Amino acid sequence: MLELIYPVDGYAPMLPLPTAADILRPKDPSAAKEELMPIVEPSGLVVGMARRSYCHSEAKPLHPVVHLHILNRNGQIYLQQRSFTKDFLPGMWDTAVGGHVSYGESLTEALLRESTEELGFSKYNPIYICSYVFESAREKELVNVFAAVGSNFTLTPDKSELEQGRFWSEEEIDSHLSFDQDGNVQSDGVITPNFAQEFTALRKQLFSLL
Repeated sequence: MLELIYPVDGYAPMLPLPTAADILRPKDPSAAKEELMPIVEPSGLVVGMARRSYCHSEAKPLHPVVHLHILNRNGQIYLQQRSFTKDFLPGMWDTAVGGHVSYGESLTEALLRESTEELGFSKYNPIYICSYVFESAREKELVNVFAAVGSNFTLTPDKSELEQGRFWSEEEIDSHLSFDQDGNVQSDGVITPNFAQEFTALRKQLFSLL
């Protein structure tokens, strides 16, 4: 399993590095309230930290996120519907749990925090699946994928975080997917492109856990 490797002494440098103009510019009070995230190499080595807005800027520094796929013994997978208030892919169905790692957190700590916040879900044994780099038009992420398998999970979606959640069959998910001439998976707009790609790539690994 990939682990984040933080500096032993002190903190990693804040990115982007300040310029002379930055030092003279008045401080932005809102910036102090922004979440700080680790900036990493693909190996998990933490080489810096940055505010969320910088991570989602054109600079696209590589930062870690966690995904959790929840499966039941009937061969179904749980999806969450993203809040309609989100500025990115509102209302689309996505991975059960997904979120950024805050600076100083391990992957497991971030995973348990996110699953608790989004679904009130903390009593499970996370199974590490893989890590990969995903780049979109707005960010570049080191995605760390986990799964949880069970029959009696209690999942309580936080309506301030997402619209709703439910279990889907493979057939229902497949009905919203198609493939282009090059074999790349496409979503019809009901399911997020990221989930469509990840599910297609990891389907066999996920369902082999049942």
